[in-house]
Amino acid sequence: MDSIEAAEEQRPSLEELLSWARSFEMMLRSLEGREIFREFLRSEYSEDNLLFWLACEELKKETNPSVVDEKARIIYEDYVSILSPKEVSLDSRVREGINQSLAEPSNMMYEEAQLQIYTLMHRDSFPRFLNSSVYRDLLATRRRTCLDT
Repeated sequence: MDSIEAAEEQRPSLEELLSWARSFEMMLRSLEGREIFREFLRSEYSEDNLLFWLACEELKKETNPSVVDEKARIIYEDYVSILSPKEVSLDSRVREGINQSLAEPSNMMYEEAQLQIYTLMHRDSFPRFLNSSVYRDLLATRRRTCLDT
């Protein structure tokens, strides 16, 4: 194994893994954190919550009106429409607000829905993730590696 592979094997670091336990936000900011959390969510059949949240993050960055329009409709079709197999759980008030916003989509039109899904993941999925074998095994592996060096 060369040094690049060895370095890759150490990602995320023990410090980073431990920071996730302290902060859901820190985990979401980390590419590795999102991927590992996504793997966990997939096992719980709730990966669509994270995918919706990420799609909303991308939409917020968009400034081109025609791209905003297209992305907003794709998000609606993929995650908000009751016909979608990937529909996320939103309350009727938020859903109605989105339906009204579709006439003139904006890059912030999903903000309330995104917050609802963020809160759901933070309160519901995240504590289970921290207690999951996915997270605990990775943490144990990193701790062993740190002791070996």
